[in-house]
Amino acid sequence: MDRLFLILAGIIGALGVGLGAFGAHGLRGRLTPAQLVTFETGVRYLMYHALALVAVAWTAERWPGSRWPRAAGWLFLCGVLLFSGSLILLSLTGASWLGMVAPLGGLAFILGWLALAAAAWRAER
Repeated sequence: MDRLFLILAGIIGALGVGLGAFGAHGLRGRLTPAQLVTFETGVRYLMYHALALVAVAWTAERWPGSRWPRAAGWLFLCGVLLFSGSLILLSLTGASWLGMVAPLGGLAFILGWLALAAAAWRAER
């Protein structure tokens, strides 16, 4: 499982860099300043959680019997899709209903961080 989360981290990190460059070079002047801020927030959290998935892979390797790293990884992935995905799509499409999805992704991020903490807390010393 640690390998899967490291692969996902690489893909999400590459996507974050690509979207960041697209936002900086391709969207300036095409989006309003508020839309650009929303886009950049989505990309920033995408990158944060690519790194979080690296931590998940390390944690899963460190404590292979624990269910918590796996839970954290799936929660981070849900957060990336719901939070970052909804903000990026909201900024590009203007579909305001996507703003209601972002808090669910934020909750998934919070629960993912708590699951990562639980992995360390519950680990055998």
